[in-house]
Amino acid sequence: MQKTTAQGQRFFELAPAGHYLALRVGFAFPMEERIELPPAWIAEYTRGGLMLMDPVMKWVYQHQGAQRWSELALPDPANVLAAAARHGLCFGAAVAVNDHDLKGQRSFGSFARSDREFSDAELDELLAEVERLHQAKAPPTNLTKAELEALRMVKDGLLMKEIAGLLGVSEGAVQQRLKNAKTKLNATTSSHAVSMASGFGLI
Repeated sequence: MQKTTAQGQRFFELAPAGHYLALRVGFAFPMEERIELPPAWIAEYTRGGLMLMDPVMKWVYQHQGAQRWSELALPDPANVLAAAARHGLCFGAAVAVNDHDLKGQRSFGSFARSDREFSDAELDELLAEVERLHQAKAPPTNLTKAELEALRMVKDGLLMKEIAGLLGVSEGAVQQRLKNAKTKLNATTSSHAVSMASGFGLI
């Protein structure tokens, strides 16, 4: 669970009952996930495997934009929304954005209130903020072919000496490529850079 930051404070103001946010979802896992929901609801949701039956989750994977939960034109045979309401998540908004291409990643959120429906202006604000965070996490486009090649070899478990031998360069040259890649990815270590590049689908 992410700690509250000034950057994310607006989500708490707009959705005081709680929210879930997934940024840059690729084939499986999000690059960043924020879960700010009642613990009892998280436990019930997880225990019951409700994600597979949640109309909000179905909507965010199939659509773009922002929509009130009450306006989702999707079946809810497991009564997920009614169960959520028992935990104070009575009114909600589903928000989803993506990269607009076949290999693009998706970011989405589910936001809840206990007192009233979200206004149109609030839906627009939630959508704009999720879009902003989605773009802020976009992969860098300035990594060179050589830098990506070095990262790919590290991912494959090769040692620095092996990588240098295969590429026909010095170990220092390999280290410089990895250093450049770390800087461009804003990574702390080579392993972190490999993880980030893999998450972006770059290697």
